[in-house]
Amino acid sequence: MLTSLLITLREGLEAALIIGIILAYLARSDSRPAFRYVWTGTALAVLVSLIAGAAIYFLAGEFSGQAEEIFEGIAMFLAAGVLTWMIFWMRRQAINIKVHLHAQIHSVLTSGSSAGLVLLAFVVVVREGIETVLFLFAATRVSESPAAFTVGGFLGLFLAVGIGYSIYKGTSRLNLRTFFNVTSVVLIIFAAGLLAHGIHEFHEAGIIAPVIEHVWDINHILPEKSTFGRFLTAIAGYNGNPSLVEVVAYIVYLVAALGLYFRPTPAAE
Repeated sequence: MLTSLLITLREGLEAALIIGIILAYLARSDSRPAFRYVWTGTALAVLVSLIAGAAIYFLAGEFSGQAEEIFEGIAMFLAAGVLTWMIFWMRRQAINIKVHLHAQIHSVLTSGSSAGLVLLAFVVVVREGIETVLFLFAATRVSESPAAFTVGGFLGLFLAVGIGYSIYKGTSRLNLRTFFNVTSVVLIIFAAGLLAHGIHEFHEAGIIAPVIEHVWDINHILPEKSTFGRFLTAIAGYNGNPSLVEVVAYIVYLVAALGLYFRPTPAAE
């Protein structure tokens, strides 16, 4: 539940913030009639994201045996890569994103193109939507119960919309820098787990050799199938008996990603 909530909250809030910036600029520019174009682009993006999600889940159901393990392994690697890129992209863009968006909106309004606003909103939301679908698909492979996972996902979306609306109205006291730093750390840990799980799937498919099959085995102490074990698996990629390759990949990724994330940016030095 916490995994899906975190994913949809983070991705949903990013989309809500950007749409909020667009709407606020239009409101200040006395262009409220153009709101409908933003909502049209947003609705189209949500529809495309849902179709993409259905396609991915349908495609996954068509595989079995080694093909399924390879497909899931690739999905894990892809999700970990996109998640990492998203975290660092948001970190770089956070400072100037409002300025860039205002310049884009001004250009669209000047040209008088309603299609430009539809496209701008569509691109913003569909990017977050496709990322969310990919992350959720990967997370379902290591999640707790499907019901809790679904509830967490919807709760995260509702919170994201609520926070985004309150920020648009100027009533939110949420420290966005702290929020994104905390969620980024958790998502980096989650991405490390996806990477390790992808390697595990490739072990099962016989593509990557484990070198040492089980570096340790503590399933008798904390079983992966226990409630807490499933929680740790969903959040941090817990494996009670990991291979040497999984352990090395997990640690190297975690150290490198956290080190780069908290490295001072040129603007901050």
